[in-house]
Amino acid sequence: MRTMKLGTSNLEVPVIAVGCMRINSLEKNEAERFVQSALDAGANFFDHADIYGGGKCEEIFSEAIHMNDDIREKIILQSKCGIRKGMFDFSKEHILESVDNILKRLKTDYLDILLLHRPDALVEPEEVAEAFDLLESTGKVRHFGVSNQTPMQIQLLKKSVKQPLVANQLQLSITNSTMISNGMNVNMLNESAVNRDSNVLDFCRLNDITIQPWSPFQYGFFEGVFLGNEKFPELNLKIDEIAAKYEVSNTTIAIAWLLRHPARMQPVTGTTTIERLMDCCKAADVHLTRQEWYEIYRAAGNVLP
Repeated sequence: MRTMKLGTSNLEVPVIAVGCMRINSLEKNEAERFVQSALDAGANFFDHADIYGGGKCEEIFSEAIHMNDDIREKIILQSKCGIRKGMFDFSKEHILESVDNILKRLKTDYLDILLLHRPDALVEPEEVAEAFDLLESTGKVRHFGVSNQTPMQIQLLKKSVKQPLVANQLQLSITNSTMISNGMNVNMLNESAVNRDSNVLDFCRLNDITIQPWSPFQYGFFEGVFLGNEKFPELNLKIDEIAAKYEVSNTTIAIAWLLRHPARMQPVTGTTTIERLMDCCKAADVHLTRQEWYEIYRAAGNVLP
């Protein structure tokens, strides 16, 4: 598996992150095979969140991987906190309590990366900074980041937080690519010119924050996948055509499209199917041409100005 540096850290990570949001849908033996297959493919970066399965996903993962000191040294663990029932919570107390519970469920002493999950309207950067300082000084968390945050929200955190924010997990796919399209439709009177994320793509590139695209196969907000979907005939025709050229699956091409962007993103998979995970991993070795990238972009309905 091809690797990359995560943000400004010295942490070497695979270019594909294995999302564990749905691992609770697997039986024990299935979960074991899934995790082992990921490791065999060099995909040793596992993404979690305390809300996935109400914490069950982290528990199932630690059992499936048979967590011990030897295994822990071979994997990279990322989890997220901050979403509570009916609200978001970036208070010092909640962050610290969440991390303790995450570590307990994962059966480990530390997280490689902790992300704040969604923006909290009532965030007090000073509290976040105190929590991060404690987590870092006690060795419970080694690196920090955010999820779904705009440049100004990140800047606000950085007013007090001294640790580098190495990642920003954002929804991005071929069909959900507004952060890309509005950068090409500057000063235009069309829908693509609407700036919905405050140039977060350019901001992350300028500040060496790794973008981790989530739901890389989804259209809308969990409305379904675009691959093989009759709603996107032109897009699927183009993806299938390029997949045939490289002798890979359409899944591989959808991930390769994200990896082709010079922002050096780290897509987060969401599948629990081993075959599809392997197809995602193969994208690390596919480098689309500029023409192929734009052909796919346009086939999704995006119009160049």
